[in-house]
Amino acid sequence: MATVLVVDDEPIVREVVVRYLEREGHTTLEADDGERARALLEQGSPDLVVLDVMLPGTDGLELCRWIRTRSELPVIMLTARGEEADRIVGLELGADDYVTKPFSPRELAARVRTVLRRSAPTAERRARIAFGDVELDSTTRDVRKNGAELRLTAKEFDLLWFLASHPRRVFGRDQLMSRVWGYEAALDTGTVTVHVRRLREKIEDDPSRPTHLQTVWGVGYRLVP
Repeated sequence: MATVLVVDDEPIVREVVVRYLEREGHTTLEADDGERARALLEQGSPDLVVLDVMLPGTDGLELCRWIRTRSELPVIMLTARGEEADRIVGLELGADDYVTKPFSPRELAARVRTVLRRSAPTAERRARIAFGDVELDSTTRDVRKNGAELRLTAKEFDLLWFLASHPRRVFGRDQLMSRVWGYEAALDTGTVTVHVRRLREKIEDDPSRPTHLQTVWGVGYRLVP
């Protein structure tokens, strides 16, 4: 089981989330603001962070940015319902998932399981995939372009590996949410769009004219080796 850092300034939210996560067998750490969370991250190495966007002092988006300068630690953002801008910014900063408040604690616990599972290497799958000048290693979860290492979040790697494992096959956004994220798509599939855009910025020579990670208009996305 994993160690999960829960960062939220509302004691009731922290209490409920911690209770459900510990019921799942996880160990938890708690912080009520960004500064305390940063101190805990510097002291130890949790396996995942559940991070509220609206925090006193250092807010969740700033803390997510700070985390991404240091590691690929999985992050699930908590955002207020309807705050689409915060969700998009969080995903662009490298968050692996988001949950809108008010939320079901059981759903959050399920998403924690999914993100942790997807961020861990799986021994059963192929060790390496290469296309163009890009190489992926599922054991180390390294990605290289022209020999230079690329920094991908856990979910970016999962999405790229999945598409590369099914070359030229087109997947709709709902299919990708189900196959890569592990649950059915919500009302919008902006999560997939943001992750595709970030991947193009990292693996394509010209992200505005992608040669590998292509859009099939009206259908979805495919990876062409």
